[in-house]
Amino acid sequence: MKVFYSPEFKDALKRCNPEIKQKLYKQVGYLSQNLRHPSLHAKKYDETRGIWQARVNRGYRFYFLVEKDTYVLLDIRAHPK
Repeated sequence: MKVFYSPEFKDALKRCNPEIKQKLYKQVGYLSQNLRHPSLHAKKYDETRGIWQARVNRGYRFYFLVEKDTYVLLDIRAHPK
């Protein structure tokens, strides 16, 4: 599967520290190979809009759509604990 970084996602990523960016890129690599990779904990976040959520680490999540053969990354944000 292909990965597309939306402009909004790129803006959110700029605000992340280098450690989060590094972990995100690793997780996106897993996503491109296998949506069900265990470390992603991927699940539907908003069923009506088709938005998925996956884990960067315990404190951050990223959000995406599945459009044909492409994952469209929408946002990355801190996850309330």
